[in-house]
Amino acid sequence: MEVSGQADPPVCRILDYGKFRFQQQKRDKDARKKTKGQVVKEMKMRPKIDLHDYNFKVRAVKEFLLSGFRVKIAVFFRGREMAFLDRGREVLDKVVRDCEGLGKIDMPPRMEGRYMRLMLTPVPQTQKKEKALIAPGDSQPDQSEAVTLEN
Repeated sequence: MEVSGQADPPVCRILDYGKFRFQQQKRDKDARKKTKGQVVKEMKMRPKIDLHDYNFKVRAVKEFLLSGFRVKIAVFFRGREMAFLDRGREVLDKVVRDCEGLGKIDMPPRMEGRYMRLMLTPVPQTQKKEKALIAPGDSQPDQSEAVTLEN
């Protein structure tokens, strides 16, 4: 078997070819074990999503991105909602704005049947995770906002 073909003269070695193939397969198998398969998480929304539901789902998307997963965000249209595709695009744009710094657009928004889909890929992190997990509109209630009920 030829070990180094570029050398002058070429370097060759006498060996058992079956044993060589076995060792090569073993190396390939170990290399496959060490590679991390790319997992894609998906988050489905509707064009008329409520603010609380939106914040909940955006928080989950941020957690996925911080964990290193790619995230596919889909807006599902039913019936007459197909006439208002711009609302779905607004929802996707808002998600991208809220996840800015955590993920970048891998696949721009496009229609696939009744779904408008967008793909986000995580970016290397330098910020603290706690700051990123706070969704827009979330705030800790202070004492001045407390509501008292009277009978």
